[in-house]
Amino acid sequence: MNASYLAIREEIRSSIMSGIDFSREVPDSEVLDLIDRHLTLGGTGSLPLLTLEEKKRLRQDLFHSIRRMDVLQDLLEDPEVTEIMVNGPDNIFIEKAGKLSRYPGSFSSAQKLDDVIQRIVGASNRVVNTSSPIVDCRLENGDRVNVVLSPIAVNGPILTIRRFPQNPITMEDLLRFGSIPEEIAQFLGKCVRAGLNIFISGGTGSGKTTFLNVLSDCIDPGERVITIEDNAELQIRHVPNLVQMEARNANVEGCRPISIRDLIKASLRMRPDRIVVGEVRGPEAIDMVQALNTGHDGSMSTGHANSAYDMLSRLETMILMGMDLPVSAIRGQLASGIDLIVHMGRLRDRSRKLLEVAEVLGVEEGQIKLSTLYRFRETGEENGKIIGVWDKEEEIRQRFKFDLAGIDL
Repeated sequence: MNASYLAIREEIRSSIMSGIDFSREVPDSEVLDLIDRHLTLGGTGSLPLLTLEEKKRLRQDLFHSIRRMDVLQDLLEDPEVTEIMVNGPDNIFIEKAGKLSRYPGSFSSAQKLDDVIQRIVGASNRVVNTSSPIVDCRLENGDRVNVVLSPIAVNGPILTIRRFPQNPITMEDLLRFGSIPEEIAQFLGKCVRAGLNIFISGGTGSGKTTFLNVLSDCIDPGERVITIEDNAELQIRHVPNLVQMEARNANVEGCRPISIRDLIKASLRMRPDRIVVGEVRGPEAIDMVQALNTGHDGSMSTGHANSAYDMLSRLETMILMGMDLPVSAIRGQLASGIDLIVHMGRLRDRSRKLLEVAEVLGVEEGQIKLSTLYRFRETGEENGKIIGVWDKEEEIRQRFKFDLAGIDL
C-alpha cells in the first residue's frame, strides 16, 4: 500500500466524514452512496484516473475505514487467519496454518489505529486509556482481544486478536487433525459423563480453551451448567439450562470490578450441576477448588502449565495468593477435588496435541501422587509434521479408581 494511495484514501475519507450528519443514525447504504459519489464525480477534485478494480478496492477500503475495522476487516473475515498482531500502525502480523507472516496493509496513522481500538473496547463496555493502558475484551463473535497502549507500549498501540472458528471445533475435528486418538477421546467422553472433575493444562496457544469446549459437548443436556470466564469464549450450544457469566473490570462510570472469585461464589448459590471456569490464573483458584470439593461433580477448568504435575504446583501457588493455608491442607484439597489432568501442547511443527492424561491418586508422604494414563511419544517426522503414538499404562488403567464401564458416550 503506497504513500500516494494512502494519501488519496485519507483525503476522500476526510471529505466524506465532514459530510456525514452524526447527530442521527446513518445507515451503511448512505455511507456507500457518499463513497460512490466521490469516486464517480472525483470528490475533492484531486482523484486521479483509476481502473475499475482500483475503484472497487478503494470503495471497500473507505467503507471499512469509516464503518468497520479499517485494514483489519479483511483479516477478520478470513477464516484461515487464527491470530492478528498489530505492533503500531505500520506493522501488522498474522498467523495462518500455524505460521507467522507480515501483512502488507497498514493503518493511515496511529490515531486511526487508536480509533479502531476504542471501537472494539467500547463495544465490550470496557475502557482503555493512558491511565489504564491494558485491557482484555472480545469481539461480538467471541474473538479474544488484548490491547496495550502507551506509555506501556513503546512502539505504538499494540492490538492482539485471537481468532476462534465460527463453527466450534468438535471431537471429530480433533481426531481428523491427529490431535487425539480415538481411544483417549472415548475415555475422556466417559469421564465427563461420569462426572469426574477435569483440569486442562497447557502453554499459551496450546488449545486449552478449544479442548475444554470439545469436552463440554459430552455434558448431559439435562444438566444445569454455569460457565465463568474473563471474556466469554466457550460455545456450549446443546445445554438449554446454561448460565454464562463474565468478569467485569472497573470503569470510568464508577462500576466496581466483578472478579472471577465473585462469580464463582455467586454460582454456588445458583444450583449448578457443573461449574466450568474458562481459566484459573490467580487467587480464584481457592474458590474453584472449594467448589470442586462441595459436590459439583463434573466441573472443569483450564490453567497455564508445562506439564500435569506443574499444574498442581501452580495451583498451590495461586491458592496461596488468595489465602494463607498450610501447604498440606492445600494439597489435600487439590487431590480430593481434581480427578484428572489433561495436558495439551503445541509442538515445533505448530500442531496442537494432547500430550498427557494423568489421574490424581491422592496425597502420599505429603506429596500429591499422579498416575499417567496416557502420554504422547514422538516417533519421527513425516512431510514436516511430527508423528508419534500415545503410550498407555495398562496396569494403571486397569486399576483406575472410577468404574466407567457403564457410561455411554
